[in-house]
Amino acid sequence: MQHETRKLTLLDWIAILMVVGFAGFLGYRLFYGLNYNWNWSIIPTYMFRLDQETGRWGANVLLEGLFTTIRLSIWGMLLATVMGVAMGLMRIAKRLVFRLIGTSYVELIRNTPPLVLVFIFYYFVSDQLLPLFGIEDFYRTAGPELQDKLAFFTATPQLITPFLSGVLTIGLFQGAYITEIVRAGIQSIDTGQWEASSSQGLSKYQQMRHIIMPQATRIMLPPLANEFINTIKYSSIVSIISIQELTFQGMQVMASTQATIEVWLTITAMYLLVCLSLSLLVGRLEKKMETAYK
Repeated sequence: MQHETRKLTLLDWIAILMVVGFAGFLGYRLFYGLNYNWNWSIIPTYMFRLDQETGRWGANVLLEGLFTTIRLSIWGMLLATVMGVAMGLMRIAKRLVFRLIGTSYVELIRNTPPLVLVFIFYYFVSDQLLPLFGIEDFYRTAGPELQDKLAFFTATPQLITPFLSGVLTIGLFQGAYITEIVRAGIQSIDTGQWEASSSQGLSKYQQMRHIIMPQATRIMLPPLANEFINTIKYSSIVSIISIQELTFQGMQVMASTQATIEVWLTITAMYLLVCLSLSLLVGRLEKKMETAYK
């Protein structure tokens, strides 16, 4: 179906001019009305650094913070997806005990501030539970090559405990919202689909895998993409437990340089770059899925 091209009306032009004028006013107040001494030259020095030993350029604190944010977000997304799918299936289970577990998880997490969860996982889970698994000891006793690989995918041995605390916090917090998305997506499928697949002799697992989930995924994808983007933004909250992600590194640079606006504008641009890239990627995936199911 072809979409008709809509011409801009007088009201559209007025709205565009108002937006442009407001943006221009903000730009003028920001760059000329603040009486602020801009110092953009320091930003590249905190983005890249020259290794004196190898003579190669590498990431400095801001880019390293961005990479940590991406690692946190990826692991948080994976954990949130696993928790969301598991708890979403429990929410629609026939057994009352499973429904109670799923409901309790959603209500507990969604009604608890994420800042409180960060402190709970950092001061309780990190101190009491993580040492039982010996993860930090494993990181510290690993060989140099293995440590480099582990640090690339997660964090250094010195920071692995707060890193895991941050991943758990982000994953469990976002998992509660993904739970509701999964539940709503599955329940949105018409009951006739269940009845028709059951009449063909398919088991509950086969029904879910081959009939229900492929249809529910199309419905769930837009809100799931929104939650994945929120995961990237919510990752900044773990800066309070000294995880050296983008926001934490930005605060460190700001404290040492006093270049407040330059640093926060740069951090904003970096977050926008990651979130917009993910939005475009999900948009292309949605189009491919629409084409595949036509």
